Amino acid sequence: MKTTTISGGTRKSWDHARVWLSATLILGLMVVLPSSAPGAIYRYIERDGTLIAADVPPDPRVHRPAQPRLPGPGIAIGPRELNQAIRWYARRHRLSPALLRAVIKAESDFNPRAVSPTGAIGLMQLMPKTAASLNVHDPFNPIENIRGGAKHLRYLLDRFEGNLPLALAAYNAGEYRVKRHCDRIPPIRETQEYVEKVLSYYETFRKPTRSHASRLPLF
Repeated sequence: MKTTTISGGTRKSWDHARVWLSATLILGLMVVLPSSAPGAIYRYIERDGTLIAADVPPDPRVHRPAQPRLPGPGIAIGPRELNQAIRWYARRHRLSPALLRAVIKAESDFNPRAVSPTGAIGLMQLMPKTAASLNVHDPFNPIENIRGGAKHLRYLLDRFEGNLPLALAAYNAGEYRVKRHCDRIPPIRETQEYVEKVLSYYETFRKPTRSHASRLPLF
């Protein structure tokens, strides 16, 4: 067996070769490996100050729709503006636009001036106390009402771990009544009919038959 001893200049040449080899391997890995590590979370801020967390970096080429502007007192909005608001707040709170439309249909039949016998107000029938907790200053304002209602619905879905019927029951009867009945729909006829109605509307609005905007009334 032949043994080679590296010393002096020969060792220095070998050290240079080893450095070159390491650099080549690193560059090769940089080409092969993806630019971001698996599971990386990117955080960025929307125009309205909302913090967004995603598993992909934000693309500056993607146009993000601006937050709907609140109309002034007495200023009517049309189906187009209402439809845009529904889509925007659905996206912000990770909801289906069809679900928001279903709740609005069941609650007020798209009447922003609706007031229930118990005092619930507007499109999504917010109780004054609930509206105040959601920073909804004018529940009769359609855009502001949708903003508060969508946020409240997202909270209830999280509270009941994504169980839509329970979240809808809580929207109608209150979350504590649902909890009191061991996370079941309370045996209240109005609430049971409400859940069935919203789910039925939800299925209807999910069908891509014609433009949802054309079905919405002018205010």
